[in-house]
Amino acid sequence: MTTTSESGAHPRFAEALRELGLDELIPEVRRFPEATRTAAEAAAAIGCELSQICKSLIFAAWGSPLLMGVPPLERSREWGSSRELGGGEPVLVLMDGASRVDVERVREELGAEKVTRAKADVVREATGYAIGGVPPFGHRTKTRVLADRSLLDHDVIWAAAGTPYSVFPMAPAALVAQAGGTLVDVRERTS
Repeated sequence: MTTTSESGAHPRFAEALRELGLDELIPEVRRFPEATRTAAEAAAAIGCELSQICKSLIFAAWGSPLLMGVPPLERSREWGSSRELGGGEPVLVLMDGASRVDVERVREELGAEKVTRAKADVVREATGYAIGGVPPFGHRTKTRVLADRSLLDHDVIWAAAGTPYSVFPMAPAALVAQAGGTLVDVRERTS
């Protein structure tokens, strides 16, 4: 079996793959000498369409009854009370690399009072990964996951494997299922 250092996957993500029985993905993790931190960098390195990149973006939501299902004990044990996060609860949005997230549509999907992009420290605390390397699953804490339907437009999509230098391929429906995502329409509408 390929070791984490050989595969390029972050150790936490490699362990998540093993726990989920997805060990066969480890040899498919690609590591690049240049960063694949942005969707454009990843698509250029892989040689795929920008829309075949799956961005894993963390937002903070306030006042959503849908987020009450995230166990408070798990949240407080892992990274303290939501007060440390400015009162917002982290939410993961999976979006294709060619599109932008419409924050208002995310707010509507969650029934939240307010939604904003999460700050870098919140992203790291909630997921265990730095921005630019956040995978769609295998996070430190359990968060609500919204997956934009645009991801299903391809047979294979590429997502971060826990570092800004590594990516892995997966069928979109399988990726959304592994992430525990709910399919939604939250991308910005073009005029």
